Amino acid sequence: MGDDRVTREDLETELRDTFGDAGGRAGEARTPLLAAAVVVGAVLLGVAYLVGRRIGRRSSTTVEIRRI
Repeated sequence: MGDDRVTREDLETELRDTFGDAGGRAGEARTPLLAAAVVVGAVLLGVAYLVGRRIGRRSSTTVEIRRI
C-alpha cells in the first residue's frame, strides 16, 4: 500500500495544471470591465435625466395672469 496520502501540494499542483492562472487573468480583466461599467452607468444616468426633463416640460402647467 505505501504512502498514498494526497497532500496539499498535490492538490495545488493539479488545480494549477487544470485551471491555469485564472486569478491573474481575472485581475487583468477587472480594470477594463470596471471602466466599461462606469461608462454605461453614466450614459444611463444621462438618458434618464434627458427623458425626465422632457416629460417634465410636457406635463408642466402653464399659468396665465391677466389684468382686468
